Amino acid sequence: MQIIKYPPKENWANILARPVFDNTSLFDTVEKVLNDVRLRGDKALKEYTEKFDKVQLGALEVTKEEIAEAEKMISIPLKQAIEMARRNIWKFHSEQQNDLPEIQTSPGVYCWQKAIAIQKIGLYVPGGTAPLFSTVLMLGIPAHIAECKEIILCTPPNKEGKVHPAVLYAAKIAGVHRIFKIGGAQAIAAMAYGTETVPKVYKIFGPGNQYVTAAKQLVSLRDVAIDMPAGPSEVEVLADKSANPVFVAADLLSQAEHGVDSQSILVTVDEALVEPVLEQIEIQLEQLPRKDLAKKALENSKIIVLKTLEEAVELTNEYAPEHLIISTQYYMGVAANIVNAGSVFLGNYTPESAGDYASGTNHTLPTNGYAKAYNGVNLDSFVRKVTFQQITKEGLTNLSNAIILMAESEELQAHSNAVKVRLDEEEDVEIRESSYRR
Repeated sequence: MQIIKYPPKENWANILARPVFDNTSLFDTVEKVLNDVRLRGDKALKEYTEKFDKVQLGALEVTKEEIAEAEKMISIPLKQAIEMARRNIWKFHSEQQNDLPEIQTSPGVYCWQKAIAIQKIGLYVPGGTAPLFSTVLMLGIPAHIAECKEIILCTPPNKEGKVHPAVLYAAKIAGVHRIFKIGGAQAIAAMAYGTETVPKVYKIFGPGNQYVTAAKQLVSLRDVAIDMPAGPSEVEVLADKSANPVFVAADLLSQAEHGVDSQSILVTVDEALVEPVLEQIEIQLEQLPRKDLAKKALENSKIIVLKTLEEAVELTNEYAPEHLIISTQYYMGVAANIVNAGSVFLGNYTPESAGDYASGTNHTLPTNGYAKAYNGVNLDSFVRKVTFQQITKEGLTNLSNAIILMAESEELQAHSNAVKVRLDEEEDVEIRESSYRR
């Protein structure tokens, strides 16, 4: 890890820059895959599965028998752990349900807002180096709570043409409707355009490698919505002398083991913390099965020493980390000044891995500084907020002068006329009724 002590503010931008990898040819490659799947459908999907996943598939969709078989393969302790996570995720996200009740903004003008589920949702869960069944829970459960009508999941098969049993079990209890053995950019294409087997969806969720990320970005330009821009995973630990170096090292490594492009940052106001943390990283690193990945990620990682917590907070808000762990004595006071972060973990006993699995919050979060403008996945991600209004004659009369003046000032005469004809009709009715009485 690079150690940077007391950097001047004018150097912060360079220090906080994320790792940049050359992906010049990436979008061209992905665009070809997207177009091929759009044109040739299932045939293209099977060919890419054979090419990239080294397996020939007869059918793309996971059968009910495969799901039942997978459930038998999951140990009881793991089922209990998944159930605890499911219960907490459900509880946290179900509390996010709310509609804006009808209000009267002015006499005779009634407005309200209703949350309506996105009807067709596509979830992507990577295979790669680890079976991310926790991501199935994080995406499937809020989609189920929102009452999305069609929830499908794509995930790559192994070389035997199977999906990891924990992924299938998590999908079942999360409420996923259909599961397909498709990975990579071709899975994103299948959900964006639809094929003979895979239905087209309205919004795609989920993490993935650089090809999946590029595919999501490309299809979002014209074909389908996506959850958020995403990049490599990252964590920042903001610490003072009250932090435990063993805990800090473990937190930095837990992010580093995701992949070589992950980034772990320690920002501290206690220079004496640096050496104990480095020592613990070396000790704990050697015990990790994925230590080679973590070592490469640590090459992109930094320890930054600053003089005051005020500076540390300012630098943190500039970095806008995906995960922020605040290990300071008065962590609530520090947290009150954090405005840019995907998810915040407070105190020495709140590891980032709790949010990744079982505390209840969602682990699908904005990376690469997007936390300045985006929030993580929540229940609102799976719904649209549709507004309704109803206006009485009295209400329209009260608003009419303002609407007409504003519309005509913008030179939009038809907008003005839409109000005038209604008022004129009311006057015509009154004249006709008066004539009839005479």
